[in-house]
Amino acid sequence: MRNLIKGISLTILPACSLYLAACNQTSTSQKNTTMADSTKTTASAFEKTIDGKQTHLFTLKNKNGLTATITNYGGRVVSLSVPDKNGKLTDVVLGFDDVEGFEKSTERYYGATIGRYGNRIAKGHFKIDGKDYQSSINNTPNTLHGGKHGFQEVVWDGKMIDSSTVELTYLSKDMEEGFPGNLTVKVTYSLTDDNSFKCQYEATTDKKTVVNLTNHAFFNLNGEGSGTILDHVVQIDADSYLPVDAGLIPTGKPEKVAGTPFDFTKPETIGKRINEDNAQLKNGKGYDHNFVLNKHDLTTPIATVIGDKSGIKMEVFTEEPGLQFYSGNFMQAKNVMKRGIKDEYRTSFAMETQHFPDSPNQPQFPSTELKPGDTYKTQSLYKFSVVK
Repeated sequence: MRNLIKGISLTILPACSLYLAACNQTSTSQKNTTMADSTKTTASAFEKTIDGKQTHLFTLKNKNGLTATITNYGGRVVSLSVPDKNGKLTDVVLGFDDVEGFEKSTERYYGATIGRYGNRIAKGHFKIDGKDYQSSINNTPNTLHGGKHGFQEVVWDGKMIDSSTVELTYLSKDMEEGFPGNLTVKVTYSLTDDNSFKCQYEATTDKKTVVNLTNHAFFNLNGEGSGTILDHVVQIDADSYLPVDAGLIPTGKPEKVAGTPFDFTKPETIGKRINEDNAQLKNGKGYDHNFVLNKHDLTTPIATVIGDKSGIKMEVFTEEPGLQFYSGNFMQAKNVMKRGIKDEYRTSFAMETQHFPDSPNQPQFPSTELKPGDTYKTQSLYKFSVVK
């Protein structure tokens, strides 16, 4: 679970020039511009000025040859290449070949760091200590993933910490998108030597606010552009989930997954029950629901997904109480991704570790409030291996 650590401010790392870090990273990336599956993505394609700030592409590698690329535009995971059952590096994350692809995409959240508030807030309205706040509406009639200009739209400050780690920082000013408090955010993405993609989040505020950070990578474990994800096998360690209304706002009371299409306590393909005559599947147009995770810590995976063709296994570990499982229901083939492949219907899925949707309006849910003097601190990992 989230740790609120009294009196601890964000760690201040030794100062270094973003310009020098970016130049060093560009040099490294340009030596190896061919990514897995013949995807051509160069660092220069991510050099652009947006809102007066410079964007870059950062390349992470671990000792086993895994590679991830991150852009500071939206704090996005552009690619994540891991070996399949035959040892072939396979890019398992949907993304674009250049920063303009992300800018123009009809889907705003590809690979993005999400905030201030991941998932939905009903009608964008909430109260803190009796005071009303109104966040911007971008998913009528609700606020989704932080509003019209959420963290996916901003240029973060970025620097390489070492060859496998990048640090992104951003100051979200008081009342940005309607959220109170100057929120200082640090997100650290790294590739560990046990083949995990590690996501660490920290934030502090000078005024009581609400915070719910996550990453919105869109995965296909058979490789980007390989077709449907409906035959991927999923297991989620959750005995309950949160039913939603037609606007995808939780109705308030968790329900047992047993006897429903939401029962992934044992391995099951995504597609086996996704088209059943079920009111919740109709509301979500498939799976787009928050699972209430059973008791866990970072030593036990709370979800496992296996690519049916690649044999790539992804285990999810988190300190968060919830997992939003999304089955690509709103993909409409409107965007041309890496490899020149369109984002066809249900060709990727997301597993967003987070607190529950609409928690500021539902006091029975775990709290997402952050107070001055406390530190929001949480981490999640996506660990990769193979099943032959």
